[in-house]
Amino acid sequence: MNNFVYDIPVKVYFGENQLGHLGEELSKYGKKVLLTYGGGSIKKIGLYDEVVAEIKKAGLELFELSGIEPNPRIDSVREGTNICKKEKIDVLLAVGGGSTLDATKWMAAGACVEHDPWDFFSKWAPVEKALPVVTVLTLSATGSEMDCGGVVSNPETKDKIGRMARPLLPKASFLDPTKTYTVSPYQTACGAADMMSHIMEVYFDMEPGMYMLDCFMESMLKTVIKYAPIAMKEPDNYEARANLMWVSSWAINGFINGGRQIAWSCHPMEHELSAIYDITHGLGLAILTPRWLEYCLDETTVSKYYQFGVNVFGIDPKLDAMSVAKKSIEMLRDFFFETLQLKSTFTEVGIKKEDFPIMAKKSCGGDVLPGFKPLKQDDIEKIFEMCL
Repeated sequence: MNNFVYDIPVKVYFGENQLGHLGEELSKYGKKVLLTYGGGSIKKIGLYDEVVAEIKKAGLELFELSGIEPNPRIDSVREGTNICKKEKIDVLLAVGGGSTLDATKWMAAGACVEHDPWDFFSKWAPVEKALPVVTVLTLSATGSEMDCGGVVSNPETKDKIGRMARPLLPKASFLDPTKTYTVSPYQTACGAADMMSHIMEVYFDMEPGMYMLDCFMESMLKTVIKYAPIAMKEPDNYEARANLMWVSSWAINGFINGGRQIAWSCHPMEHELSAIYDITHGLGLAILTPRWLEYCLDETTVSKYYQFGVNVFGIDPKLDAMSVAKKSIEMLRDFFFETLQLKSTFTEVGIKKEDFPIMAKKSCGGDVLPGFKPLKQDDIEKIFEMCL
């Protein structure tokens, strides 16, 4: 294994009734706060009123930007950036799920440069600083509350691009599982698939790693498998929501990498699906992941599947490795499509074969998509065809 530095300075307030600390956290960074959120669900559940009350109690000046979309658009980032510059915003407060958090991070970065925020993605402009961001999470899925990444879509170019940069790390995040009680069974299922994909993108790697980290990842996967169905059936089950919320954060905050240079496969492929078809990210990952695993299975990779099948799904270790591997993929498919009741094919969600070449080409950048098994455009098109 490689040497590494692990440093995630995100202060997390976990549990109920933690918003009383919101004002003190925001006040550390100035007086002017830009509150960002999505379609208004935070108003329906009373969270908006709680947040605004804490901001006012702290004597802070409030500005707002609502309407941030799922698969957040660059136009929202631009709008937030302009508000930050015009009003001289000191700190941004993102209240919502991963889309709101991702967009807000890039607003914070955009406020510190003169160029268009899309240049961060189209020209890979450097991210040298960003305004401070504080988050209040309402959906367990992306892990954006505890990482330095964010994904943004550009409908004009049909691109969806993710990028990580240390200045984007939130300063503090408020994680109250009760704020996820109103998340629908469908979104709970999509969030579960997203978390599992974050873990499996790292877990399925043939580079030697730490046994301890593999055990940690297996534990998180088993936690999602146990608690996602419970949360779907009992939306106000605190134990289920709390376990899912904490897995969401630890699945992608860098801890599980352990110094390995990880290249992801399913996420780049899925980004092209939702860039064109605007489908829910977790759903796209659920459809892709079992097919990706099936395509990558051979004698050189089977040992990882055996470990996955035995330690995550409890498959009989006395079976031969290839049998365990195939059974593990089957059980993952059953979990996504039977237990979580997610749609299982591209056909069901309207993705057309005619778009496969362009999506596959962009997924691999016209060259090779590195990862568990390097994939060329032709390989990716075959995986897409397996999803029909």
